[in-house]
Amino acid sequence: MTTRGVLYVHSAPRALCPHVEWAVAGVLGARVGLDWIKQPASPGTWRAELSWQGEPGTASKLASALRGWRMLRFEVTSEPCSTAEGERYSSTPELGIFHAVTGMHGDILIPEDRLRAAVDRAARGETELEAEISKLLGKPWDDELEPFRYAGEGAPVRWLHQVV
Repeated sequence: MTTRGVLYVHSAPRALCPHVEWAVAGVLGARVGLDWIKQPASPGTWRAELSWQGEPGTASKLASALRGWRMLRFEVTSEPCSTAEGERYSSTPELGIFHAVTGMHGDILIPEDRLRAAVDRAARGETELEAEISKLLGKPWDDELEPFRYAGEGAPVRWLHQVV
């Protein structure tokens, strides 16, 4: 069973670009040469996109391979398939990594225990419920990445298939 997804490298310092390609190639089991373009939202950085196809769990492997570089902003998505829900990973230097499970229409699916924990924290006065739900939905990551997403409109996308 396969799924497909997209890796969005929203910003990377030039020196990090080949390392990103090597890390992605290691996960996909195929040579990767991304089409890097300047990222106008953050001068001195570069962006690239890669559409991929592979086994369920590939998105998490890609996110794990990239998460160690603090100067990197990226997102990895995977579509749901018959054996797995979809996924979305977002990472920024300031916030770290965010993970969400997504349904067949792209909606974020929040597990019941995480919602209960958010309600409990709000009931104890530790936080506001709205702020907790915002975090569960990844809003802080979306807010930070939005300028980088718009800067990438019209960027080339290359399809790559995982070697199975």
